[in-house]
Amino acid sequence: MAVPRAARAGPLCLVGWLLATAPASAWATAPASTTPDRTENAVVDRVVAVIEGQVLTLSELDFEARVALIQQGAVQAASDPLDEETLRRSLDLAISQRLLVLTADRLQAFPAEPSDVETRLAAFQARLGGPEALRRFLILHDMDREGLAAALARGLRAERILDSRVRLKAQVSETEVRQHYDAHRAEFPGEYDQAVRTAIREKLVRARYGELAARALAEARVAAQVRRVAAFAREARR
Repeated sequence: MAVPRAARAGPLCLVGWLLATAPASAWATAPASTTPDRTENAVVDRVVAVIEGQVLTLSELDFEARVALIQQGAVQAASDPLDEETLRRSLDLAISQRLLVLTADRLQAFPAEPSDVETRLAAFQARLGGPEALRRFLILHDMDREGLAAALARGLRAERILDSRVRLKAQVSETEVRQHYDAHRAEFPGEYDQAVRTAIREKLVRARYGELAARALAEARVAAQVRRVAAFAREARR
């Protein structure tokens, strides 16, 4: 299934919390089929998925994957090819973000403040290497600054929505911290001081947060209408 680029509703009409990100080497040998077909007179996108009636195309997914990877420090993703495994992971991210944001939209909750989006945009530009590097990145992927801002805003909102659902539940008690210390004494040769307690607490909170976040996202998908169209996308469901 393919749609002409001109038929799309906008540059990023359909964005990161968390790429359960692939290793930095994951995009080293991408097959040509993962790149949208471009000709001198036309650009044709393939539909990757339909999420609650919203079409997600391959070029959108490719761009959003690069944005998420760059935000996590993988700056080489700005131009290196992405393989299908990276795109599969990125599709899961894109679906999760869209479902979270759609729910918030219905409740008119968790808006992305322009100042917060600008802060993320400035951080993204700095990570890439400055204004000129950002300009080259946008030209390379046929995107504009507004499209990038939309992707960053969607990711920001999704993070906050998810955080509101799981942050308090992810907290751990002092008893749990002590139990972990007693069960893993070999990892902590020093005294049970504040630094050790803080390190253990952060570790336990991260683990619990991840479990709760995965559960919340799974629950969000149960009643959602999501159709994976691309072959590599359908393979992720097996």
